Amino acid sequence: MELFLHYLSMPYMIQGIEVTLQVTALGLGGGLILGTILAGMQLSRFKLLSSAARIYTVIFRGTPLILQMVFAYDALPHIGIKLPAILAAGLALACNEAPFIAEMLRAGVLGVEKGQILAGQALGMTPGILMRRIIAPQAIRTMIPAFGNEAVSALKNSSLASVIAVQELTLRSTQLASSTFDFFSIFFASGLIYLLLTSAISALQIFLEWLFDLDRTSKQVKLMRFLPWYRAQGIDDPLQDNEPAPDILPDGGVAELPPPRLPPAPIDHAARAAALARNDVAVAVKALRKNYDANIVLDGVDLAVRNGEVIALLGPSGSGKSTLLRCINNLELWNDGTIEVGGRRLGFNHLGKPLSPRMAAQARAEVGVGMVFQQFNLFGHLTAKENIAGPLRWVHGVAPAEAERRALQLLERVGLSHRADALPRHLSGGQQQRVAIARAIAPNPSVLLLDEPTSALDPELVNEVLEVIRRLAVEDGLTMIISTHQLRFASEVADRVVLLAGGAIIEEGPADQVLNHPKNPVAQRFLSAMDAE
Repeated sequence: MELFLHYLSMPYMIQGIEVTLQVTALGLGGGLILGTILAGMQLSRFKLLSSAARIYTVIFRGTPLILQMVFAYDALPHIGIKLPAILAAGLALACNEAPFIAEMLRAGVLGVEKGQILAGQALGMTPGILMRRIIAPQAIRTMIPAFGNEAVSALKNSSLASVIAVQELTLRSTQLASSTFDFFSIFFASGLIYLLLTSAISALQIFLEWLFDLDRTSKQVKLMRFLPWYRAQGIDDPLQDNEPAPDILPDGGVAELPPPRLPPAPIDHAARAAALARNDVAVAVKALRKNYDANIVLDGVDLAVRNGEVIALLGPSGSGKSTLLRCINNLELWNDGTIEVGGRRLGFNHLGKPLSPRMAAQARAEVGVGMVFQQFNLFGHLTAKENIAGPLRWVHGVAPAEAERRALQLLERVGLSHRADALPRHLSGGQQQRVAIARAIAPNPSVLLLDEPTSALDPELVNEVLEVIRRLAVEDGLTMIISTHQLRFASEVADRVVLLAGGAIIEEGPADQVLNHPKNPVAQRFLSAMDAE
């Protein structure tokens, strides 16, 4: 035992540990930098860059690390690059680690839900803001275990540096064993040192997982049950809900909402139509065509929406309703036609040329087009309050205190002030959609687009979302274009109904007229089928 401890504490062995850590640090640091560049190239829209990154990945993943180290130490001097052994080993390890790290980074980025990225774009986030605030925080959480595993592998692979005479731990253990012939004690000490080093990496990984775990508080509470003094102290069970169960709301959650600011008054549709006719055009769609290869989605759509007008888009699935909304917000490119929001061609400059993604995001924020999606698309790592306040700070430059005040004000308005600090996955579908609506109207948009806002909800949750939208239309006078299958809601809220089929408008007009007296045979069959459901 004394001999074992002697080997373990020998300066000769400790120096080997230092060299091992140097090579590992060079390999991981360089690999992270190079891997980030490779991941960016692979995710690039430019095929030349992505192809070059793929070729690099195939070469360095397909050849042994030991050959790469020999090449870095022995072959590079032939072209005038002479590196010290430690630096050559670190370079080879970095080049070898880079493609693996790049794949982890790429998988983490691609693992973030596409809907969250679309929501960020709709809120006016530039690609840089999207990466820093939405994609990276969520990707990092998923990549921590893989990075921990790769760090352990890099530490062990550093032993291959002995092939180019780097005096790392394994080589020094071999040299010491050859001189003393005490192979077991020396290599057992060496193995224990590697185990301690990899255990330190594992401990760091566990700490980072805990640090980035959004639910760590609840997990800590659950672990308390296994502590021997948990019951002995007589504390209440923190997992037991001691609060009285909330009453079941027969109206699907509408009772959570505060009372209307103004009592509803009968709507004089004729007078409202006359008043709207005097307003400026908020959205102008002219001869819009959109197709995916041979599949025509929008076929020459013309639509004008005036300030304060509420339009209900109806039509069977696949009729082009969602595509039309995404085109209006410039989240989807189209083949022909023009779209103007507030007299401005969104996504194009004054010469008619497409804007860069960054400039398009800024233009989207300036024009003010809010959007609510079918699947809510809340940012999963942010609380309800931060989902609203964050975009106000990052996109519109609102001060943190003012952004938080605005977020709490809107949450109270949609009946969710008590859930301000809840993560999206802890909210019901109806609550998530109400947060999404609050987020969309937070920057005071000129136009609000709602894409089937109740289609992903259970029937008992539909009313609470429709009530919020109804209040926005009645109390705020927002310009709204709503894609929906809720005929009763459309008849109560919409000023005009536009019915699409096969990518074209087959009927439009006042809600009462279109819903009760359709003229087009296709419209008649569709509305009859909807009434029968």
